[in-house]
Amino acid sequence: MCRTALLLLLLILLPCFSICIVAKEAQSSAADPALEERVTNLSRQLRCLVCQNETLADSQADLAEDLRNQIREQMKAGKSDKEIIAFLTDRYGKFILYKPPVDPTTYLLWFGPFILLLGGLVLLFRYLKQRRALIVEQPLSADERRRVETLLKPGNETP
Repeated sequence: MCRTALLLLLLILLPCFSICIVAKEAQSSAADPALEERVTNLSRQLRCLVCQNETLADSQADLAEDLRNQIREQMKAGKSDKEIIAFLTDRYGKFILYKPPVDPTTYLLWFGPFILLLGGLVLLFRYLKQRRALIVEQPLSADERRRVETLLKPGNETP
């Protein structure tokens, strides 16, 4: 009993003694605000290779910070945005572009959902057309009609 109480107390107090890990904030050097704005604008066009669903500007991963620093250094060296993007796509592939271009290698990415939607609609219409052909309407016989009328009269339960 004492051992269980001690274990329960330890489990309750454990979070109080744990080390808190705080996420790093994206650092920006405010030495040149125009350069930082340019770095941020370019970083919004590039994907974080670690997070994969965030831009470089939004990511707090170490690799994203390194890439932002590399972009900053290339901008200080006088390279244009197109040259920097070309360098990064040569190094990491088109995957680093947050919005991939429309070219033959990405046609399936851009147009695949529409093709699947159209294919699904075609299959749905064909299924409905076949199903409609299988339904044959037959009028009720006199006995069936009489039974329905007795069931629909107020106060009548199932016969």
